[in-house]
Amino acid sequence: MTDSPLVLVANAGDGTISSFRLRDELLERVAVTDGLEGCSTFAVDAGRDLVYAGVKGSPAGILTLSLDRESGQLTPRSRLDLPDGGMNYLALTSDGTGLLGASYGGGYGVSCPISDGKVGEPVSKIEFPNLHSVLPSADGRFAYFVSLGADLVAQYALDDEFQLTPLEPATVTAPAGSGPRHLVLNEAQDAVYVLTEFSGEVLHYSRDTTSGELTLRGEATAYDTTKDLGHSEFGADPLANHYIWGADLHFGAGGNRLWSSERTESTLGAVAVADDGSLSAPERFNATEPQPRGFAVSADGAYLVAAGELSTTVSLYAVRDDDLELLQQSETGQGANWVRFV
Repeated sequence: MTDSPLVLVANAGDGTISSFRLRDELLERVAVTDGLEGCSTFAVDAGRDLVYAGVKGSPAGILTLSLDRESGQLTPRSRLDLPDGGMNYLALTSDGTGLLGASYGGGYGVSCPISDGKVGEPVSKIEFPNLHSVLPSADGRFAYFVSLGADLVAQYALDDEFQLTPLEPATVTAPAGSGPRHLVLNEAQDAVYVLTEFSGEVLHYSRDTTSGELTLRGEATAYDTTKDLGHSEFGADPLANHYIWGADLHFGAGGNRLWSSERTESTLGAVAVADDGSLSAPERFNATEPQPRGFAVSADGAYLVAAGELSTTVSLYAVRDDDLELLQQSETGQGANWVRFV
């Protein structure tokens, strides 16, 4: 058994997941798993070596795959069909017994039990326009769904059977027209941060760890303002109009930086997070893979791997505080858009 981490990259254009071994500051592609039509999200249960991948098709579905850590190969085990539309974001509860999903095109979210790696039928289904992401709290008692179409975060209690019950209030707003997209919770679980697609900001919500309720506290610009990008709007072509096009959001080591990607100018920047949770805009931006929809930061914060929807390569960086040093570009596949360290 190797101690070198794996990096998994979904290539939606090819319907594959590439498995890379990270060793000596280099990525080696060790396996490619096909048969994953339109895969643009997956969740990893590292303790059980299971991967839950969202796939498109008629019908769409969620595939459970076993991960061989030696070879990097993924082997299908089971499938849950989703006749109402495919998932754009999947997230596991910390114990790996529950799976949450958000469907952008279908406008719905689900919570499902997992037994021996098999995803059961949804026990709860919620509906909001253009749901783009979902995460549970670390204790598994709450879940947060982000609706880009309605400019809100929906907040729920999550019980032992994975039933979703709306909190009071059931939703918290984001700025009108901002297009909230991806979210993260901090280690202390007393803050939630949301990246907006249309306004290119990171929103800071404080979180009551007892009630689970969120309160909007502030925001910071997360895109390169020197590029004269315009505020985007729903249905507009961001590339044709040179509009802001925010995408992915992840914490760096120590929780004092939030890395974010912007797709029109293809940049990565680190928003600073103060001790009180407040935010400051990045001081520098790094050019990266064309149209960087997805990226990930290693658990120790030392490395970042970015994928571009208009590229067939991924970039491996060494993280230097709020700057990135390019170490390597490696072939992956068409339409790469989701990255996770394992």
